[in-house]
Amino acid sequence: MDDIRINARPAALDAILQDTHVIGFAMASEEKTGALLRALAASKPAGRILELGTGTGVGTAWLLAGMDSDARLDTVDNDPAAQDIARQHLGHDPRVTFHLADGAEFLNQLPPRTFDLVYADTWAGKFSDLDAALALVRHGGIYLIDDLLPQPNWPEGHAAKIPVLIDDLEGRAGFAAVKMAWASGLLILVRTGATSD
Repeated sequence: MDDIRINARPAALDAILQDTHVIGFAMASEEKTGALLRALAASKPAGRILELGTGTGVGTAWLLAGMDSDARLDTVDNDPAAQDIARQHLGHDPRVTFHLADGAEFLNQLPPRTFDLVYADTWAGKFSDLDAALALVRHGGIYLIDDLLPQPNWPEGHAAKIPVLIDDLEGRAGFAAVKMAWASGLLILVRTGATSD
């Protein structure tokens, strides 16, 4: 099985990547993560999806590629230059709403159990405000994070935070967890509804 070559790439992806390179943005999702995002989005017909960390729209493009016509995506970032690239290439799609905002503030104003899929690709909702992000996941919904394997852009001391985060997520009641040493290192939680929290 060849898991290196990714088929059915989003139409806007190459243009987004070109513009991403121009501004020197180095935190875009990789293609294997994107392919998984597309499949997970496709598993949620008419679903509500949240992306924490729009960046330049690489992950956004993959999510939109998997969504059906009734699904809706909210994507938030606090970097206007990066998000402008996403808006330029994907803003014509009525299924996506872009939010230029602080991720923590955005998370904490949303009602619980709002989303079928939450992709946390930034600090807020992953290393901070984790409880707020997980509270947004509906029964049967998915929470996904990436970049759990060593990355060249990690700041000093960041590596020590990863096992703490993984242990926390694997120990969460009411969720089923799976770690994947694939792509940049992924972890998926599915809300089982086993607890009322």
